[in-house]
Amino acid sequence: MDTILHGTLGGVVAFLATTLGAAFVLVGKPLSQRASDTMLGFAAGVMLSASYFSLIIPGIAVAEEIWNSTAIAALIAVVGIALGAGFVAWLNSTLPHEHFEMGQENADSTSLACIWLFVIAITIHNFPEGMSIGVSFGGDDITRGLSVMTGISLQDIPEGLAVAVALISRGYGKWKSFATAALTGAVEPLGALIGASAVSLSTTILPLGLTFSAGAMLYIISHEIVPETHRSGHQNRATTGLIFGLILMMFLDVTLG
Repeated sequence: MDTILHGTLGGVVAFLATTLGAAFVLVGKPLSQRASDTMLGFAAGVMLSASYFSLIIPGIAVAEEIWNSTAIAALIAVVGIALGAGFVAWLNSTLPHEHFEMGQENADSTSLACIWLFVIAITIHNFPEGMSIGVSFGGDDITRGLSVMTGISLQDIPEGLAVAVALISRGYGKWKSFATAALTGAVEPLGALIGASAVSLSTTILPLGLTFSAGAMLYIISHEIVPETHRSGHQNRATTGLIFGLILMMFLDVTLG
């Protein structure tokens, strides 16, 4: 029960971070596309670092302890990463949604209001992130859970802001953009609850859960965030943001762990 409680609370923190980021559109000047791409690059760096230092490497270590075999541990990591990436790819191909620049995907998307297409697109991102937080609290490892929660929450702030700014650029009002961007983070506590509940049933599935979450985030980084940040000619700033995000998350993981 402690795992479930801690994991779910971690998802709530990530949701609040998304809401905080979205709230910045209610005050101050509009965010430029250049700044938005830089911040999304930072978010990608945080996720990339968390995938390896907080999920894949600990997942392999736990699997080695359970099975007493490096080869089996590596195989579990391979399967987990592939399943995680495949799961998000399936969501991406099944659910109607809309990218900021590429437009609508899937035939049924034309029947939905544009604002809900954005909600679905970001929800596809945030659900695996919530699962990552929940899974990371498994095995009674509070420090690993705090590290993943902190990293994902940090990247959720610029992500929430970027979503709200994108909606404003589409003609929606500040309050509606804020509420919609905040709503995209509401799925993170649910994902965290599911992830924490799964690993609390048996520690043997913890390595698979950790690497599954990593695979999901790696897919999101490559398929969604990086192409989005490079589309408007700000790839240099986006790459700089990615490096800083990776360094910060690595530092947090090492010091908290």
